[in-house]
Amino acid sequence: MIKDFKRPILHLICLAPSLWLFHQMWLWYNFAPHSLTANPIEYITDFTGDWTVRFLLISLSVTPLAKIFKFKILKYRRAIGLYAFYYASLHFLNYMVLDYFFDWTLILEDIFKRPALTFGMIGFTLLIPLAITSTKSIIKKMGKNWIKLHRLVYVLTIFAIVHNYMMVKADVLIPIIHASILTVLLGYRVFSYKSKKSKRSNKQLSGDRKHEAIVS
Repeated sequence: MIKDFKRPILHLICLAPSLWLFHQMWLWYNFAPHSLTANPIEYITDFTGDWTVRFLLISLSVTPLAKIFKFKILKYRRAIGLYAFYYASLHFLNYMVLDYFFDWTLILEDIFKRPALTFGMIGFTLLIPLAITSTKSIIKKMGKNWIKLHRLVYVLTIFAIVHNYMMVKADVLIPIIHASILTVLLGYRVFSYKSKKSKRSNKQLSGDRKHEAIVS
């Protein structure tokens, strides 16, 4: 019997976009009608890139939603973050295999010449250590250092959205929506941090006053 029936459903939902994409790629490979448009490689790049950003934003939304609405979803945050890495890996593999066929000279030249790709590669590189350190055993070993390391998610998400915006040739609506959501999520965290700091200061001030009253 499955103790947490929500987890398999979560995995199925998170895998659904990629399963649909793989099906479309199979149709394309077999010269059957598909939904990858006239430029399948570009479509796959955009599709996997958009879903990478979406899962990064969803993972950053878990804590605010849990705290504001008391949803019991914090235990799923790590899994969602790993799906962001999964789609980022698909995005990178598409670029490396379908775009450049493992031509590392051209790949490196392209990354250093085009700022959009530079931002994307930095974001993906920062995501790798977060994925590697997401096992329970490593989290336990790292302790508080794990929390410090995983704060990189804020930085890499900014890089991912900048990359997403710069890669769009015409309609920038989706990247702007992504950027707006990230702004709200980061704003919430700044507000939350300042509120906690203010409460600590007030508590300390109240304690000092009580101490002064006792001494006097």
